[in-house]
Amino acid sequence: MTRRIEIGGSKVLITGATGGIGHAIARALAGRGASLTLTGRRTDVLEPLAAELTGRAVGADLGDPSDVERLATECADTDILVANAGLSAAGNVLDLTAANLDTVISVNLRAPMVLARLLAEQMNARGQGHIVFVGSLSGLVSSRGSAVYSATKFGLRGYSLGLREDLHGTGVGVSIVEPGFIREAGMFADAGTPNPRGTRTSSPVEVAAGVIKAIERNRAEVLVAPIEMRAGTRLGMMLPSFAGLVQRHSGADAVTAALSATHRAKLES
Repeated sequence: MTRRIEIGGSKVLITGATGGIGHAIARALAGRGASLTLTGRRTDVLEPLAAELTGRAVGADLGDPSDVERLATECADTDILVANAGLSAAGNVLDLTAANLDTVISVNLRAPMVLARLLAEQMNARGQGHIVFVGSLSGLVSSRGSAVYSATKFGLRGYSLGLREDLHGTGVGVSIVEPGFIREAGMFADAGTPNPRGTRTSSPVEVAAGVIKAIERNRAEVLVAPIEMRAGTRLGMMLPSFAGLVQRHSGADAVTAALSATHRAKLES
C-alpha cells in the first residue's frame, strides 16, 4: 500500500487559491502545519492570504502552457499538490465557440494533468508525496448545459484514478475530491444564481475537510455532498437516461440559463 504522507511540515502547492474553496483548503492545510504556496491569476487576492497563512503567493495563468511549466519548475520541491483551479462553462454547447472550449479544456484538464505529471516525477524520486485533484459530481453525471465542464471533470477523474495506479507502490498517493453544490463559493455564488430548488448544499469548509481526508487516508475518491445527492449520483452513473429525465423535471433548465450568460462573459474576458 502507498504510504501516507504527513501534512505537517509538507510543502503544499494549491492552484485556484483565489476563490472561496481555495481559501478554505489553504486555511485547513495551514492549520495542519503545512507550508503553503498559493497560485492563481490574481496576486492581489493571493498575497494577503499568503501573508495571513505564512505562505507565499505565485501568480500564474494555467491557461498558458508556459506558465504551467514555470510553476512546476518553481515548485519542484512540492510534497502535496492540490489542483483546485477550474473554469465553469455553463450553457448549450452550440452557444460556445471553439476558443471557449479550448480555454476550459486548457485550465480544467490539461493544466492539472501536466502539472501533476511534472511534480509526480519529483515526488517519485523522493519516494513520497500526494496529488489531490478537485473535481465535481458533474464529472460523474452530466446534465444539460454542463457538457464541456463535465467533459473536463470526467477526464480529470479518469486521469486521477489511472495515475493513482501508475504510482502505486512508489510512495506517491493520488486522490480526487468531488463536491456537489457549494454555498458561499463556486459557480453559483460567483454568478449570483441560486442553486437548483430542493437541493442541499455543502460548504467550502466541507470541501477542505474532504481534501484533508483524501490526503491523510490516501483515499482514491471522496464525494463531498449530502447523502441523497451522493446516492443519486451513483444511480445516475448507472442510469444516465433516467438521470436526464429527473433533471429535466427539476427546474435545472432555468438555473442553467441564468448561469450561462455570466460564464460566457468570463470566458471571453
